[in-house]
Amino acid sequence: MVKMTKSKTFQAYLPNCHRTYSCIHCRAHLANHDELISKGSQGRAYLFNSVVNVGCGPAEERVLLTGLHAVADIYCENCKTTLGWKYEHAFESSQKYKEGKFIIELAHMIKDNGWE
Repeated sequence: MVKMTKSKTFQAYLPNCHRTYSCIHCRAHLANHDELISKGSQGRAYLFNSVVNVGCGPAEERVLLTGLHAVADIYCENCKTTLGWKYEHAFESSQKYKEGKFIIELAHMIKDNGWE
């Protein structure tokens, strides 16, 4: 007889020596400040090179403020809250730099470690 056990989700922890962003709902680490690309024109979301503790849904096409993109919603692996999205494909050449990057909305993150 084979006994099945539920796999455990482990969180990645970012170093305490760096300013980080965490999920406002459960405080799971999301990104290092060094991975921040921009704060967005509307100031409601940040664009990051890479993130941790985040799951990704299926991609779909959406018309955003910067045009048509294929994006996938991202969510906190710990509390399952939708945080923002990942840019899978940009249809306009001026937006290609966003491909593979992540948007996290400010409403879902908090600054941790060393912010003054």
